Amino acid sequence: MATKTGSGLVLAVLASGQFLMTLDSSVMNVSMATVAEDVGTTITGIQTAITLYTLVMASLMITGSKIGTMLGRRRAFAIGLVIYGVGSTVTALAPNLTVLLIGWSLLEGIGAALIMPAIVALVAANFPADRRAGAYGLVAAAGAMAVAVGPLLGGAVTTFASWRYVFVGEVVLVALILLVLRKINDVPPVSIRLDIVGSALSVVGLGMFVYGVLRSSEWGWVQAKPGGTEVFGLSPVVWLLMGGLLVIYGFLRWETYLAKAGGEPLIDPAMLRNRQLTGGLSMFFAQFLVQAGVFFAVPLFLSVVLELSALQTGLRILPLSIALILAAIGIPKIRPLANPRRVIRIGLTSMIVGILILVAGMDPGANAGVVMIPMLFMGFGLGALSSQLGAVTVSAVPDSQSAEVGGLQNTATNLGASLGTALIGSILIATLTTSAVTGLAENPNVPATVAEQATTDLASGVPFVSDSQLQESLADAGVPADTASAVLDVNSDARLEALRAAFALAGLLAIAALFATGRIPRTPAGTPVETAKATM
Repeated sequence: MATKTGSGLVLAVLASGQFLMTLDSSVMNVSMATVAEDVGTTITGIQTAITLYTLVMASLMITGSKIGTMLGRRRAFAIGLVIYGVGSTVTALAPNLTVLLIGWSLLEGIGAALIMPAIVALVAANFPADRRAGAYGLVAAAGAMAVAVGPLLGGAVTTFASWRYVFVGEVVLVALILLVLRKINDVPPVSIRLDIVGSALSVVGLGMFVYGVLRSSEWGWVQAKPGGTEVFGLSPVVWLLMGGLLVIYGFLRWETYLAKAGGEPLIDPAMLRNRQLTGGLSMFFAQFLVQAGVFFAVPLFLSVVLELSALQTGLRILPLSIALILAAIGIPKIRPLANPRRVIRIGLTSMIVGILILVAGMDPGANAGVVMIPMLFMGFGLGALSSQLGAVTVSAVPDSQSAEVGGLQNTATNLGASLGTALIGSILIATLTTSAVTGLAENPNVPATVAEQATTDLASGVPFVSDSQLQESLADAGVPADTASAVLDVNSDARLEALRAAFALAGLLAIAALFATGRIPRTPAGTPVETAKATM
């Protein structure tokens, strides 16, 4: 275990690794237009790169955790960092989309799949049970902070230099971590055989499911969007989701068979019957489901509705980072023996309050100030969950299975983030479309012929655009000034209604998560009662 003097360095290294893994997507979200122009592609091309990065991570996470068991956690962490560093270098130098996809989506995704499960295991190897809640809280806070400060960092670097320097900075951070990695206690490798069949099934099943979720906004969930791709009269998404779930079911049956036959399964099926572990995993899924949805909608409000710059958008989200860090570090410090179930319920309640304030704040007079208080509530809630969940999941099983828990934990978070973004995005665009079409039809200042043409053109989904962008498009199309003004008013009202619906859905998801908190133990990791609770 880490000494008092060495624990700070260990935490800094592991938290830096977690920060690094989460930073890319949040940075790139505010720099997509610039990146697209630099590599000669479109926004859709950059969105594809973001999608594939998430897809590679999610589908390889369980396999990556088992490879970590075979190689040793520290070595897997180091190899993952090297692969990730090579990917960042390739991305920084990418002249076109193909090279960007190889560097960012593929190599960085593979590196992350080795690094993230190892981080969970290395925390368990370096901190005693009574200090793990604080350690996991800080590591999780680093990841959540990357999501929140990513837009600020990405906006500043892109505005004043180049987005490529973000990836150069990642290479430098990778090198610094590798220099001090030997100071971290390792978990020796275990001589086992990799379950090739299980690995293939998990990669294919998770890959199909995540890819389906990520393409839902473009293809539609069940019915294909007008003019879109159809498979047997339905959207490809529903077939990918069903196929993915069937393959995942086959994976679970295979793992059960292998365990009964005395083989070496990729995941011990008994872990999935562990009440505390499944409770912790469900909370990780719920946290990232809600978090991703809110982080998708809030920047849209700030950057599109209010037309703030990437840097200004990042600054408005900064209160969330501050509250998150204070809660994630402060709760274990002030109340080290706090009831985990109660802390998580308080955290979810704080998130719900923040989301409800956002719902109420979406009115025509809304300005950037309406997000400050909600961001503080959201930050405190996320910090409260971060302070407990890592210790809850890892303490549910022996330390020897911590890497496997890391794989499951990061799979749950990636699935939650993917589904949260897709769900909120779908509701937002669907509401925007319905409101815009209805508003145009009912507005007396919009000629019937224009409203009818708009209904046809917008059937597949209304783009979420700013007033400036819409005004420019209407002027280019030669729309009369009175009609253009009416269309702008309709679009403005529809955007706010869409955001209100998106935040309302996020609130419903957070409330639904409260019903799953009964599986979280009342006693913190490291207490005598906790050991008995873990097997319940």
